[in-house]
Amino acid sequence: MKISFIQTALHWEQVEANRTMLAAKIKPLTHSSDIIILPEMFSTGFSMNAEMLAEAPDGATFQWIKEQSSQTGAAITGSFICTENGQYFNRLIWMQPDGQYFKYDKKHLFALAGEDKVFTAGQEHLLVEWKGWRIRPLICYDLRFPEWARQPIDPTKQYDLLIYVANWPQPRIHHWKSLLMARAIENQCYTVGVNIVGIDGKGLNYSGDSSIIDCAGQVLSCAAYSEQVVTLELDLEKQQQYRVQFPFLKDAST
Repeated sequence: MKISFIQTALHWEQVEANRTMLAAKIKPLTHSSDIIILPEMFSTGFSMNAEMLAEAPDGATFQWIKEQSSQTGAAITGSFICTENGQYFNRLIWMQPDGQYFKYDKKHLFALAGEDKVFTAGQEHLLVEWKGWRIRPLICYDLRFPEWARQPIDPTKQYDLLIYVANWPQPRIHHWKSLLMARAIENQCYTVGVNIVGIDGKGLNYSGDSSIIDCAGQVLSCAAYSEQVVTLELDLEKQQQYRVQFPFLKDAST
């Protein structure tokens, strides 16, 4: 499985500018990657200005990600500000090239930034199957809550790849890096965290440190302080062999 992440600065609350910028970064990945991961709130930055920026579930940003997936032949995921039934959601879309899609609404809202005052928390996990892999995508602050990412005891329901899309500021980047490794180790799965770089509209600094980590907690790739597009091939068989050699997940039932 070839997986790509796009670590970039974002244009604060400029939806069209972000879509145009990201389309240019996505285009070289056409037919060369299986999954393309964008950051949290990739079209706006981590803004609480939902009343102005929110889009319908099938609005322009949804149609844009659908078009990008169709053109590249890759599944594409990332989150945007969505409004539905009078509520606002930090909504992740998992879009596949044939137009089939799935959604995940962020469960853990970041009260320190007032996200809980603006957005409605999701209540359901998302598990998608893509090219023989089982994948669980989550959003930013979810990373601090290990129980939300916990592998099911039933091996037939366990996932192979854990994804976090994020806007995680540099002052707490040690937590980001440490917790990504912890989630990979405790769940024995590839774990990918995709963050942004630069300074946002609130003056917060982001160093990125987008990472791909294997099931043993080894960092396979880490991009810091600069805009980068990184592609890496992951080996599912190698991970399955590791789980057989070290059957720690089985012991969770005892």
